[in-house]
Formats: sequence, structure tokens, C-alpha cells
Amino acid sequence: MLTTRHGVRVLATADVPAFLELANQDPVVNVFAVHRAHTTNLEPRWLGGEMWGRFDGGHLVAACHVAANLVPVQAGPEDAAAFAQRALTRRRTASTIVGPQSAVRPFWDEVGPSWGRARDTRWDQRHLEIAGPPAVRPDQGVRAGVQGDLGTLYPACVAMYTEEVGVSPEAGGGADLYRARVAQLVGRGWSFVRYDGDELVFKAEVACATEHAAQIQGVWVPPHRRGEGLATEGMAAVVHQVRARISPTVSLYVNDWNHAARGVYERVGFVETTRFATVMF
Repeated sequence: MLTTRHGVRVLATADVPAFLELANQDPVVNVFAVHRAHTTNLEPRWLGGEMWGRFDGGHLVAACHVAANLVPVQAGPEDAAAFAQRALTRRRTASTIVGPQSAVRPFWDEVGPSWGRARDTRWDQRHLEIAGPPAVRPDQGVRAGVQGDLGTLYPACVAMYTEEVGVSPEAGGGADLYRARVAQLVGRGWSFVRYDGDELVFKAEVACATEHAAQIQGVWVPPHRRGEGLATEGMAAVVHQVRARISPTVSLYVNDWNHAARGVYERVGFVETTRFATVMF
């Protein structure tokens, strides 16, 4: 029988301090999980799932966010295998497995035969960070989005998501929920836009943030405007503004094969800190 001294169990509100101590061993890589802990207190009804913890001698040594996103936290291969064994006792709820390669690969090796074929696997994603001023001049036209931008911003978000993930966020009746998410980010001041006249030519969002770090998602320039430097100077502006009013370190992860995006982030001053992997269903 698994106990809190050895094995895996669901974490609860009382475990938040221990979880934060664990996750803040790398507060940038674990920014999503730390953000979720702060906003949900690890309550399953707010998580939309559970946070699992693995214990050794009564000490929390690894964790795993198990909801629509399954995200290992400070998990080595042995921890990932233990979480996988628990996952195999229940129905899959995750639409995405994402996190450091060192945990995602062994987890998938265990659950893959039972969970079925993934829609896409991306085994080599660069996790990048910047903790200082951008290396290029920020675009002064980049600003925080406002609710009045939604008419052009929402279609851009749909286009970016579809291009990146390979399926529309509106599929299966998801339009209302996705529109609400875009509006929520605008309301938080976490959406950034750049217009050329009436045309939206650059956008990006903060996906999650803590006192230590903010993770960027949804970087997009319309296809006919790519190659003009909009993304480089736009991302420099996002880094500058996020560091000024949200968090001191800015992070993101990018597919290894996306050489254009990697070039943008390198010019801005991002540096690689680890490798991520993503499995999508």
C-alpha cells in the first residue's frame, strides 16, 4: 500500500508549501506548475485534475500535474516511471504530455502501449530563458492588448494555434472556451500586440507567470509579413515589458526544427537551459 512515506499519492492544499519548495528548485522550468499551485491551492476542482506527489522517506521528491496537461515536476526517469504506473490505473484525461525530455520520454515509454497512438510527438524542443534586457532594440509599437483588439486578435490566435498544433482550437465546439481564454489573457495584461495601421502584424501572450518567471506562448506574425524583423523587435519589446511589470525572467520553448523562430529568440538574447518534449493526442 502506498503511503506518504514511500510511493505516490494525490497532493492536497496542506502539501502546497512542500510542493512549492520542490518546484522552486527550478522556478523557470516549473513556472506552469508553480503558477497552477498558486492559483488553485492544489484543489482538484480548480486544477481540473490532480497533482500527484512521489515520496521517499516522507519527503516529496517529485510531482506530476495531471489534468488536460500532464506535466512532470522535478521528475527523473524513476519518478516518471512511478507516475506512469499510477496513470495506467485510470483513464487518460490528458490531451498533452509536456515537460523536460528526461521525464516525458520514460513516462511515455511506460504508458504509450496502453494509451494508444499519439497525434504528434515532438521530442526535441529547446527551452529558452532570458533574465536581462533584450539584445536588440524593442519595437516601440508593441503594447498590451485591450478588449477592443479582440476582433483582430482572436482570429490571429486561432491561426497561430492551428499552425502550431495542427488542429483548430475551435474544433469540437471549443470556440467559446478559447475565446474566453484569449479575453482572459487580455484582461490580465498578458497579451501583446503590434499593429501596422489596422493590420495586426505581431502578437504574443504570457501563458503563466510567477514572481520568478513568465512563460511566453503564441508568438505569431502573419505569413505575408514574415522576414521583415517584426518578430525579433516584437519579442524584444515583449521581454522588456514583461520584465518591467510581470516577472524578471522570461521563458519559452520552441521546436528544434523551427529554425526561423530559434533565430529570432537567439537574436533577442534567449539562451537554452534544457530540452523539452511534447506528446499530443
